[in-house]
Amino acid sequence: MAHTVTLLTREGCGSCVRVHGQLLPLCEGAGARLEVTDVDRADDPDLAAEYGDRLPVVLVDGAEHSCWEVDDDELLATLAGPDPFAGWD
Repeated sequence: MAHTVTLLTREGCGSCVRVHGQLLPLCEGAGARLEVTDVDRADDPDLAAEYGDRLPVVLVDGAEHSCWEVDDDELLATLAGPDPFAGWD
């Protein structure tokens, strides 16, 4: 199963740019699809309300995986799993 990694961003967010650059090779190497969503321009206004003050946020298969910082090894382990990521217990 190919995982989908979604990076939630906002225009002008330097950390978002840094994390995007970090995610590109990780997703490519793991065969995951990377999507980028600007919370201020998304069709879902609740995204900005829910995530806007703690960007960047990384979702895997729609569940929150990490916020502000991404641990490469942790993300790669998640992406190596066969099942959809359901979030942390």
